[in-house]
Amino acid sequence: MKELILQMQISVDGFVGADEGHRWQLWEWGDESDWDDELKRDFNAVFETVDTVLLSRKMAEEGYLNHWGNAARKHPKDRFYAFAKRIVEAQKVVLSDRLKASRWERTRVASGDLPREVGALKASAGGNIAVFGGAGFASALIAAGLVDEFQLFINPAVLGGGRRIFDQGGFTRLKLLGSKAYACGMVVNRYAPAG
Repeated sequence: MKELILQMQISVDGFVGADEGHRWQLWEWGDESDWDDELKRDFNAVFETVDTVLLSRKMAEEGYLNHWGNAARKHPKDRFYAFAKRIVEAQKVVLSDRLKASRWERTRVASGDLPREVGALKASAGGNIAVFGGAGFASALIAAGLVDEFQLFINPAVLGGGRRIFDQGGFTRLKLLGSKAYACGMVVNRYAPAG
């Protein structure tokens, strides 16, 4: 059975989005990245186990798929090429009741009941599922108990306020799968539900 892996950049004080517009993430969608080479290698290694990408409607419409499609057309020595290529090659599923059809390559729109749709994806054959979306989308997946692994990319920043992903689900005990600090200041903590 596939596992649903939620990857999220988060601040030291637990926020995933800032209201004031400060650049606090070491890697945003643009071509600028303060991630070090070891972090990029480890990040890309996770994607060797992934064959499906689950996206929120908002993430898809804000240009995620177009951005990585363009990045995959760059030179193979480009630092984002490996990740971009995996995104392009993966099956993409956009969860939305608003969209009726996909306008992106290798992407389908799924609507309806979140647990049913994600359950069907998990039951299908193949590699794992990576999730990308905003705080609301991540919170809904967490509250429904659908996340098998949390990969929290803790940025060296304190936001003091903003959006969180753990506000809806209530108490959940997690077990630590691994933790690694990187030269750029990022710490990646991996957790799974404790049972």
